[in-house]
Amino acid sequence: MSIWRIKPISAFEADMKKSDLKRVLGKWSLTAIGVGAIIGGGIFVLTGTGAYYHAGPALAISFIIAGIACVFAALCYSEFASILPVEGSAYAYAYGTIGEIFAWIIGWGLILEYAMGSMTVAVSWSGYFNKLLKIFHIQLPEWLTTDPASYTGEGFSMNLPAFLIVLFVISILIKGTQNAAKANNMIVLLKVSAVVFVIIAGAFFINIDNWSPFIPEATQIIEKESTHSAYGITGIISGAAAIFFAYVGFDAVSTQAGEAINPKKDVPFAIIASLLICTILYILVSLVLTGMMNYQDFNPLGKYPDAIKAPVAYAFDIAGQGWAGLIITVAATIGLISVLMVMIMGQSRIFLGMSKDGLIPQVFSKVNQASGTPKTNLMILGAVISIVAAFTPINELADMTSFGTLFAFTMVCIAVWMLRIKQPNLTRTFKVPALPVIAVCGILINSYLIINLSAKAQLFSGCWLLIGIVIYFSYSKSRSRLNNQN
Repeated sequence: MSIWRIKPISAFEADMKKSDLKRVLGKWSLTAIGVGAIIGGGIFVLTGTGAYYHAGPALAISFIIAGIACVFAALCYSEFASILPVEGSAYAYAYGTIGEIFAWIIGWGLILEYAMGSMTVAVSWSGYFNKLLKIFHIQLPEWLTTDPASYTGEGFSMNLPAFLIVLFVISILIKGTQNAAKANNMIVLLKVSAVVFVIIAGAFFINIDNWSPFIPEATQIIEKESTHSAYGITGIISGAAAIFFAYVGFDAVSTQAGEAINPKKDVPFAIIASLLICTILYILVSLVLTGMMNYQDFNPLGKYPDAIKAPVAYAFDIAGQGWAGLIITVAATIGLISVLMVMIMGQSRIFLGMSKDGLIPQVFSKVNQASGTPKTNLMILGAVISIVAAFTPINELADMTSFGTLFAFTMVCIAVWMLRIKQPNLTRTFKVPALPVIAVCGILINSYLIINLSAKAQLFSGCWLLIGIVIYFSYSKSRSRLNNQN
């Protein structure tokens, strides 16, 4: 009955042999999944909030710091993926190295990353979709685009676009991973093209005066009900923590290991490639954006109150290039669909792994024979995510998503180090170079970024983990497959 029981490597190998998932993903499809998840809210939404509320033009440095934090974790993920090429991501890695309670906490924390991240993206998509409709002079009523808590009118309201886009994505995913991957590849090609367009076209409208001072003097930003520190070195660090949500996604590659054709080689390649590609694009876009618009112009109470909601598109609008804003709005509207697709896919595979181990109900591990996907699992997730996205104000969800991601990254850095010590002779097709140094750096920087998240996000996330521990001891511990085998 030990809460520290470890799932043996042989059990993972047996699960892989019995898996009904279809191995249809090559290394470039896996890389596209990573890029598809990473490029989305980060470039199209968080660049404005990161520049105004945190770092100013030095947002590029924030992206570098967040990217470095990810590199340490990405290397550790890659080593694990070469040992345990199974669905479940950090949850499975912890189960095979540290113990069941640790794996459960990570799995429960990953819900913050994927399920709540999906809700955040669905609402972000709704904002871009409404902006796109306005370009064509179509205006949906406020009660159909606003959650009840944010609605200023009377009577019923819901965010209908957010609700419908989740159901649309679910309808694609349940048809099969191969079809979903093809759709994702096309969307990713469109998104990357749009980002490259922003970098090249935006470079012609940069005013270098907007970069001065590059690191603004530390100050306090006063809002309606609160104040918080911004700019300076502290602002750069808090900016890195806040925009970490932009990097959610490269670990989604590891959740698809059960469907990779050659997971031990292709998953590590895709994790590192997708992270490097997106980090470079993020840095360049943040430099172009803060060069086109002064960071102070993203003030939601200032001259351009809507600029913070769709910063890249508004930067081109203000530069008098409305046609470019239209291209970006279309690309963002379509592009965010692939982020939502990958996040829901990732969450369903984590649930699939946890269900196989008996820690959550067996309904989540049923795989449809025709499509090779966990259809019921996806439908349950779709119902929950669509309803929450439509009826809940989720201003804090981006930070809570960042908490779940940073927490998982920290645990993976610890776990890969422990496994190297405990089982040094395991076959590893990819090994982290200078592991103790890389692992310690990953643990320290990710923990430091957690500390720099908002106090409210830390409180909510802490309560979420506490609820998870209660569920583990009241339900999962006694139903664990390892416990019943023993």
